[in-house]
Parts: sequence; structure tokens; C-alpha cells
Amino acid sequence: MDGVILFDKPAGMTSHDVVAQTRRRLGKGTKVGHAGTLDPFATGLLLILVGRATRVQRFLMALPKSYLTVARFGATSTTGDSDGAITETGVVPTGDLHLPTGIIHQRPPAYSAVRVGGERAYKLARRGEEVELPEREVTVYAFDELTRDRDHRTFAIRCSAGTYVRSLIADLGDAYCEQLRRTAIGPFDVRNADPERIVPINEALAFLPELRLDGENARRAAHGVAVQDRTDRTVGETVRLTDASGLIALAEPRHGQLKPVVGFRG
Repeated sequence: MDGVILFDKPAGMTSHDVVAQTRRRLGKGTKVGHAGTLDPFATGLLLILVGRATRVQRFLMALPKSYLTVARFGATSTTGDSDGAITETGVVPTGDLHLPTGIIHQRPPAYSAVRVGGERAYKLARRGEEVELPEREVTVYAFDELTRDRDHRTFAIRCSAGTYVRSLIADLGDAYCEQLRRTAIGPFDVRNADPERIVPINEALAFLPELRLDGENARRAAHGVAVQDRTDRTVGETVRLTDASGLIALAEPRHGQLKPVVGFRG
């Protein structure tokens, strides 16, 4: 019961709905979470964390994301999507658009889950309160136009964690996301989604480098003690420590050693 479920969320469900549904199916005592929300209008890949997999949430949330979005031009939305109040402007571009890539500064939309003074921004916005969120630095790895049909264009976007596709589209002009689908999170693809399968933690974390231990080193790591590492690793790089029985811990390099930061034994 420890692992990751690849769930293809339909439109109309919240990420919380999916977590609650999974918890009911697996049993009330089961710990269930997720690694990054999707807006209710959006569809696509959600990573649902079960049992001890909830301990690795931050590592999965940090993975880059891939999306397909259908943008409608000639109108704006208060939420940046089809659920908001739509204002028709009639301003529709006819030529190629500048699609920004690389490191950019982006302001999250007022209708977002960013916390402001301990409360979600979207709750403040729904009450009619003014919400001014600070800009953040994000990375857009790819931003490609796939189709064009009058006031609609389809885009494929690959971006860093924390990027708001709604804001990317709104910044193109008078436009909003009419449809949004998350197709991948890091190495996980929505085409492999299966709500009945729990991917074991070690398999789900296979994108992280592995250091195989045995004997005393494995025992020490299982108790949270740092082990020697002969590899010159980047500061902040996370490593899977394993032995013949499977995953022991996730560790980070510190002064030539690997210090367990998340344990899975005991």
C-alpha cells in the first residue's frame, strides 16, 4: 500500500476529490496525498501518493510538467480559464506569436492556490478582495503552437514546477485557456495512468540516482546515519539508498557523505 498512483483526472473533479475517492477505495486508515494540484476545469495526470510515498511529495512536485492547452483569443477571463467571467474583446491575432521560453518572470493568477497571509489566493479573489501576488521566476523549456483555427490555437508546453499555464496564455494577448490537459510529470506519462495500480516507491523514484549499500552501511543508513560517498555529487542532489531488500532512504550529499533525509525502514 506504499507507492504512487498515476491518475487521469477528468474535468469537474478537484484534486482533493481524487484524494478522497482514493482514500475511500483503499480504506479510511490509509494515508493519501497528491504531488501537485490540477484546476477543476483541467484534465490529465495527477500523482496520487499512498502510504509512505507521501513522504516524497516534495521530490515529485519539483519535477517539470508537460501540458496541452487550447487557447481562445478575442476574450479574457477573470480566472484565466473557461470557469471565469468572460469579457469579449474581439482582438484576435492573425500572425505568429512570440512564445517565450527560458527563464521568465511570471505573476501567478489571483485565482490560484498560492497562500496570502495563510489563506488561498482564490478564496480572497472570490470574496472580491484585491489580490496582488509577487512575481516568481519559472522556466519554460518548450512552447510550441500545434494548430490554429480562427480564434483558437493549440499549444504544447513543457515547464518547470510552479509555472501557471493560464498566465502564459493570458500574457499572449486577449486570451484564456479553454481547455488544459497535463500530459506528463517528469518521467510519468498520462498514457500510463491506471487508478488500480500502485507503483512501488522505489520504482516511482527511479529518476533519482541509486547507491547500493550492504552490511554495516545499509544498517547505518536505515538508522539515519550518514554513509561515505566516493562520487562527486552536486549539492542538493537527492540519491536513493538501497540494499537487497529495496529502498532504505533518500539522502543528500554533505561533506563527502550521504545523509538520509527521508527514511523508509521501521
